[in-house]
Amino acid sequence: MRKARIERKTAETDIKLSLNLDGSGNYKIKTTIPFIDHMFSLFSKHSLVDLEIKASGDTEVDNHHLVEDLGIVLGEAIKKSLGKKIGITRYGNFLLPMDEALSYVAIDLSGRPYFSFDVKFKKNISCLRKHGMSNFDYSLIEEFFRAVSSSCGMNLHIKNHTGKNNHHIAESIFKGFAKALQQAVKINKKIKGIPSTKKML
Repeated sequence: MRKARIERKTAETDIKLSLNLDGSGNYKIKTTIPFIDHMFSLFSKHSLVDLEIKASGDTEVDNHHLVEDLGIVLGEAIKKSLGKKIGITRYGNFLLPMDEALSYVAIDLSGRPYFSFDVKFKKNISCLRKHGMSNFDYSLIEEFFRAVSSSCGMNLHIKNHTGKNNHHIAESIFKGFAKALQQAVKINKKIKGIPSTKKML
C-alpha cells in the first residue's frame, strides 16, 4: 500500500499526518480548527484515502499558519506516498454539486506545481452549524490548496461556477478535490511505467 507519514514542527505549528492512498476512507482528524476538521473528514471519506492528523498551532493569533502548514504537510504526504508514480492515471477532474454550489477541480500529478483558484467567497459569513463552528476566514482555503499544490508538485485548478453559501462552496471544493485526486492516483494496469513521454514526473 502507498503510505506516508509526515511530521512538521515549527515555532508556529506542530503537525503529525499519516495517510494511505489505497485506503477505504477512514479518518481521525484533530487540528483544533473544527471547520478544517470537517473539510479533512470530507476529503478522506470521498477520496477513500485513510487519513490521520493531529495538529496544533498559534491559533490565538489566527488560523493562517496552521491552515497553510496543513496544506504543506498534506502535499508532502501525497508526493511521498506516490513514490515514482509508476502506473498512476496521473490526471483527474471532477465537477461536484453541493446544494446550490457547483465547483470544478482538475489535477495533473506532473511534478510541476501550478495553481489556479477562481472562487469568490462571500465576506463576513459565519459558519455556525451543528459542527460547533465559529467564524472561519474562507480566504485561507486558497492558501491551503496553494500549499498543497506547491509541496506536492501538483498542477491544480479549482473553479467555483455557482454558490451562495460559503459552507456549501467549501464543501464542493474539498469533495471535488477528493474525487479528482482519487482518479489521478489510481493505478491503471494498462499503463506501463511512468505516464509521461519524458519517462519521469
